[in-house]
Amino acid sequence: KLYDMYARFFRWASDRLNENGVLAFVTNRSFIESRTFDGFRKTVAKEFADIYVVDLGGDVRANPKLSGTKHNVFGIQTGVAISFMVKKVSGTKDKRLARVHYVRRPEMETAEEKLSFLASHPMRALDFDEVQPDKTHNWVNLTSNDFETLMPLASKDTKAAKTAGKERAIFKLLSLGVVTNRDEWVYDESRDVLQAKVQHFVDTYESERLRWSSAKSRAKTGEFVSREIKWTSELEAHLVRGTELAVDPARVRSAMYRPFFRRWTYYSDVITHRLYQQDSIFPVEGAWDNRAIVYTQPGSQKPFMASAVSSLPDLHFVGAAAGTECLPFWRYEAGERVDNITDWALKQFTAHYKAVEPSPQPSPSGRGGKAGRRITKEAIFHYCYAVLHDPAYREKYAQNLKREFPRIPLYGSSPADFWQWAAWGEALMALHIGYEAVAPFPLTRTDTPDEKARAAGQSPKAILRADPAAGCITLDSETTLRGIPPEAWTYKLGNRCALEWVLDQYKEKKPKDPTIREKFDTYRFADYKDKVIDLLARVTTVSVETVQLVQLMKEIGR
Repeated sequence: KLYDMYARFFRWASDRLNENGVLAFVTNRSFIESRTFDGFRKTVAKEFADIYVVDLGGDVRANPKLSGTKHNVFGIQTGVAISFMVKKVSGTKDKRLARVHYVRRPEMETAEEKLSFLASHPMRALDFDEVQPDKTHNWVNLTSNDFETLMPLASKDTKAAKTAGKERAIFKLLSLGVVTNRDEWVYDESRDVLQAKVQHFVDTYESERLRWSSAKSRAKTGEFVSREIKWTSELEAHLVRGTELAVDPARVRSAMYRPFFRRWTYYSDVITHRLYQQDSIFPVEGAWDNRAIVYTQPGSQKPFMASAVSSLPDLHFVGAAAGTECLPFWRYEAGERVDNITDWALKQFTAHYKAVEPSPQPSPSGRGGKAGRRITKEAIFHYCYAVLHDPAYREKYAQNLKREFPRIPLYGSSPADFWQWAAWGEALMALHIGYEAVAPFPLTRTDTPDEKARAAGQSPKAILRADPAAGCITLDSETTLRGIPPEAWTYKLGNRCALEWVLDQYKEKKPKDPTIREKFDTYRFADYKDKVIDLLARVTTVSVETVQLVQLMKEIGR
């Protein structure tokens, strides 16, 4: 995955460095701690004798409290580092790994302060820490906990296992969310507009396919085709192969684009670009029914989050600069629905909680409920969902969750412990999947006519701005919603709270694609205003009740 040009130049330069020499670069800081760069760190530790890193921070995507113009030495969004990698002949046959020396400037230090520090401190005066890389080649934010002893939620070995006896994770199948590489073409709030866009896309592609097949002389496909639609290398390959396309209305599906934001999408193995394993979760053809846990892919720049969906999730469901991994309850094989929770997982849970006979099953409030029952795969599904929301779990294993698949602890030893967590998970999942059906929170709507807009025959100006301190949301130049409780703002999914996800997605934004901008720029907030007001009231309820459930988890003993 290292197509980053800085990574390429590290390789290019180290290949050309003398056996005694110094490689010095100012680059982005991704190589210091990104999971994608674990192989890079392993390699440079073998090839160099000493590595010195001055980490200037300033990664705005990782820390939204930072400002690129204020905290970054170059005024950009990406963090910056200065590195010196030293090659030298040791004179012995001992091939020891490099000594790694690291120093970091304070996170909230301004760009001016960083530059002043560098100007007044020669390298010999810097107080470097010598770090000891761990077995997976991490240099910083090292962990010392019991994460390795917990049950794997998913693993590549279990996913690839041909027999049940080789499965050693809770879930068999996992997949990234779908990636389109042409969101503006294959997503829309309006089903009719989406179908019109896809029809135009297919018509243009077919015209180019026929022109390509009859051309006497051909340039490269990228230079040949019309740029009126969004091409990818895969679509160009279909052009060369002569793949015919036609619009199928049955491929228009409801999809979870972002948290609590549903859009129509055109679901096709050609036009969608990459399905990953989603065809086995939410099949392209035929009827299906499923639920899935979605969470932040390790290596993403956004804080860890987990949610649940019952329809197709987008790769960036958790936001830009972050991938979404998807763990379904069922998977589909040859049209048949099969369990995705492994038999191995069921045995592990059953064996752990067998010491005490089933006891009354707690309700989400912890006040008791229906009689106990045998542990089931559905209960394990809910248990895992609860644990992924547990604040103590997220805090203790924060660094691990940035780098690898989640693992699941077994809380307590009695069935009552298991059923309590399963009940919380079931309640959370019902909220997060059924958010459109929960009771709306009683918000107060205030309307003040925008006389200027009305006199001009225009709709009120869309604003969609939240004010957590005042507990209100300004929708447009006429309407404000008030009475949003403080706890609603604390339900975070990545860098945003749930309400802010809704506001961000319903803003009026000019499409970047020139064809979409010219022919299909039909979205206006005014057309969806009542829908958004209703949605915000329901998501407020979801937020408040989620925070209440998570607070119960926080208070319980481990």
